Amino acid sequence: MSNAAIRLALALSCATFTGTASAGPDDAFVEFRSLKPEYALQMAQAALESCREAGFQVGVTVVDRMGVPQVFLRDRFAGAHVYETSRRKAWTAVSFRSSTTDLDAATQPGAASFGIRALSEALPLGGGLLVQDGEGATVAGIGVSGAPSPSADDACAEAGIAAIANDIAF
Repeated sequence: MSNAAIRLALALSCATFTGTASAGPDDAFVEFRSLKPEYALQMAQAALESCREAGFQVGVTVVDRMGVPQVFLRDRFAGAHVYETSRRKAWTAVSFRSSTTDLDAATQPGAASFGIRALSEALPLGGGLLVQDGEGATVAGIGVSGAPSPSADDACAEAGIAAIANDIAF
């Protein structure tokens, strides 16, 4: 295989994996979209408020598309665990390009992907969602922890995304 063919295969695999990266076979750089911190904060605040209105004290983490935290908010009475749990949920969503609820179902004992549960940071437990732009490219992840169920964490995360949906859909 020629060097050009290898570079093309690498560029295509990177673009396929990330969903947002773009580069030609001879380009030295990859371009991608990532959510601005102001929108990450707005999303986290909306998720926190949604849970608060439902009577839940939670923590919310928004990570960039690489899994690095941008924002963490914790309500007054949320447990000490919500920082780690919300961060790991958001990280898991962007790392595996899947909601953590879907990943939970896909990694049950006996499933082919069960080994994911052995990774130190992966947390396949509902409450972690991908944030995608209008073209379906991942731009961030959001994780919510502290509601009484994973589905309630999901609902609050969805409310956070809905708060910025018009700004990121183009």
